[in-house]
Amino acid sequence: MIGIVGGGVAGLAAAYRLQRAGREVRVFESRDDIGGLARVYETAGDPIESFYHHLSRSEETIVELVGELGLGGDLEWRYKTDSYYVDGVVHPMERAWEILAYPHLSLYDKFRLAMLVKEIDVRGGVPTFDTYEDITDFEDVPIKEFLLEHTTRHVYESFWEPLLDAKFGSRKEDVSAAWLLGRVKFRGERDPLRGEQLGYLRGGFGKLLDALLEAVGEETVVTGARVTDLAIEDSAAESLTVERSGDSGASAGPEETHDVDAVVVAAMPNVLEDLTGYPCEIDFQGTVCSVWSMDQSLSDTYWLNIKDDAPFGVFIEHTNFVPPERYGGEHLYYTASYVQDPEEELWRMSDEEVESHWRDGIADLFPHFDPDAVNWVKTARNPRTAPIYERGYLEMVVPYDLGEEVAEGVYYAGMASRAQYPERSLNGGIEAGYACADRIAGAE
Repeated sequence: MIGIVGGGVAGLAAAYRLQRAGREVRVFESRDDIGGLARVYETAGDPIESFYHHLSRSEETIVELVGELGLGGDLEWRYKTDSYYVDGVVHPMERAWEILAYPHLSLYDKFRLAMLVKEIDVRGGVPTFDTYEDITDFEDVPIKEFLLEHTTRHVYESFWEPLLDAKFGSRKEDVSAAWLLGRVKFRGERDPLRGEQLGYLRGGFGKLLDALLEAVGEETVVTGARVTDLAIEDSAAESLTVERSGDSGASAGPEETHDVDAVVVAAMPNVLEDLTGYPCEIDFQGTVCSVWSMDQSLSDTYWLNIKDDAPFGVFIEHTNFVPPERYGGEHLYYTASYVQDPEEELWRMSDEEVESHWRDGIADLFPHFDPDAVNWVKTARNPRTAPIYERGYLEMVVPYDLGEEVAEGVYYAGMASRAQYPERSLNGGIEAGYACADRIAGAE
């Protein structure tokens, strides 16, 4: 039997792939439900993710899986709208003419920004098209130094720096230029007339989790089951010790021991270290994220980047991407901020304090906001939602196969894996789960 630690998308994908290769598997999830960061809230219509999700055109593995699971007809590609909030004004920034009309960059600034996004190096006056082909060439280049050289100082200070503040906060200058270039490649092509398309599942990504669970069999997945020990005998994985208690505060039940032929740790690297002693030097940041249900629309944009002072890093009007009719007429929003240090004030606030603080922030951004139009607010937080893609990141990535580092039969498919570089995603989780499963199946 192959034991899988973690019932998020990576663990379920590993189980699915292994079963298709004829292997017996068992998934152990410490929480009372599956899904990890893709858990959902109920609305008056379709469920919505507690942390925002969408797909980019470059994410082919998840698209193939969606088709295999019979959900291909539910995958929709919609044109999104992006805007930049500056000095109290929302500036659309999705289509070519909107970017040209943006008043806070000069024409030359826009040219340099566009060339970088198109991956054309115009330094020296002669365009070259292969400078950015291998992003690992920029692994050790500070992102600020890179942007000052490859665009302009004003582009950095007026455009990129506020985005980096929102994404990485106090750690922004530790970030590698490779992350930025990888993100540009990750987001794929943009139609100059209509902008960029993003993918979303009709009914939400909880539907994908449900389909995976059905495919692997509910009897295969044990929730409320915390793996407390991985026994190694003769330099090989031998068994898992499981404590049957969920996250609901119930007393721990008796421990169980399960013999295993191999183990896939599809969880954060701190879980791997607790079970095996294998250390991971990658730093992670947390997220506080609220979903708001309102009776009113506040803008015409989906993704609002904010240059002005605001208590959250991003404001996302989800129902400007997926229509409110899918949610029983509710207008749904996300407010979210990354947290680099658990001592930060935001992290120490209660959910009620966060929501009150952010409610004031929404009112500051949108004077027509009516607090009485809020139907409900739900806040989620997680201390490890995304890596900090600092310089030298690839040297810290955890290998899929830890046979040499830990013991034969120990594999890793969590967020510190290679598949989650240079951007973490549901697609990366599936690729990591597949990578471990294929190595196990190929080791027979």
